[in-house]
Amino acid sequence: MNDILPILLPILAALVVLGALIPVLMKTRKNITNYPGKRDENDPVAPVAGGGTLLEDRPAPTRERPAPGSIDHAGPETVEVPDDVAGLEIVPVETPLPVAGRLIRLRERLVRSNNILGKGLLALLSADKIDENVWDEVEETLLLADLGTEPTLQLVDALRERVKVLGTRSPEQVKALLREELIKLVDPTMDRSLRVERHADKPAVVLVVGVNGVGKTTTVGKLARVLVAEDKDVLLGAADTFRAAAAEQLATWGQRVGVATVKSDVDGADPASVAYEAVKAGIDQEVDVVMIDTAGRLQNKVGLMDELGKVKRVIEKLAEVDEVLLVLDATTGQNGLNQARVFAEVVNITGIVLTKLDGTAKGGIVVAIQKSLGVPVKLVGLGEGADDLAPFDAESFVDAILN
Repeated sequence: MNDILPILLPILAALVVLGALIPVLMKTRKNITNYPGKRDENDPVAPVAGGGTLLEDRPAPTRERPAPGSIDHAGPETVEVPDDVAGLEIVPVETPLPVAGRLIRLRERLVRSNNILGKGLLALLSADKIDENVWDEVEETLLLADLGTEPTLQLVDALRERVKVLGTRSPEQVKALLREELIKLVDPTMDRSLRVERHADKPAVVLVVGVNGVGKTTTVGKLARVLVAEDKDVLLGAADTFRAAAAEQLATWGQRVGVATVKSDVDGADPASVAYEAVKAGIDQEVDVVMIDTAGRLQNKVGLMDELGKVKRVIEKLAEVDEVLLVLDATTGQNGLNQARVFAEVVNITGIVLTKLDGTAKGGIVVAIQKSLGVPVKLVGLGEGADDLAPFDAESFVDAILN
């Protein structure tokens, strides 16, 4: 027995040490899975809040981003993978289209769409005889295009006066006066710029709201691409904790352009807490813009709308909310206008994003929303492609529906 004891003691000691090390090794492995690496060499990773919020790091790049406004036609470059992400799945980082290219493509799509507003008005106003019946049809066409009652009467009165003074009604003259009056209604004087410039010590914060089904999460992802194309450092916050897979959907959009996402790994987590952690991480990481995706709330549910107000108040404990963008489906017409009014009562909406503004939509909703809320349409989307989102331009919009 005395001969065996010297052999057994080292073995027992080794087992004790190994048993103590196993939990530490497992915890370290879990942390490596959640946090594959820092976004920048000197930037700390955001801490986990209550065990439910984590920061998904951006993937290692596969190519360098071209300078803002330039188009890179070169193929993918081979980039050395850092040691701290070696062995992990690398998601290829895409290069978003520059904003100038988007505007041209979106305008071409709108021109090709079957828009009843421009075509109908041109046909009516170019008639040989314009009597009361024609003016009634003009008014009906505008109302069917979701222009709204007040803007419709305003436009009809202006057209009546100008046609009377003009006398002749050649197609060129009619188109010119119709263009002028429509541009006045769409109002090019409204400030449509996005407030996404970083403050001295804090990022700009963009809160995105809207009901389910309007493409809100997709819009956040597409807008991230717009900002990345402008060479901005972006962080996403997945505060839509009620819809299944919403956080994963947003994180996937971010990964495609190398943008990190703060999300919760707990179903039904407090949206305000996730938003708070996202802004906190944005401050710590010194990013340019933090965008928060919120749950698509039914506008007639007071409790849910109150929760949206809470999200905004919690964010404001850390930083000012620079933009509150309301995403609306252009095909919903006047129903979208009702949604806009309810959201405006809860949060101070600063801009509208109109999705699906293609041949199935009624272009007059642009005017109706702006007249009702005094809030500009800032972004429009005409397709389902990743880069089918662009800044709204009043003159380009009117030219597109008249051509």
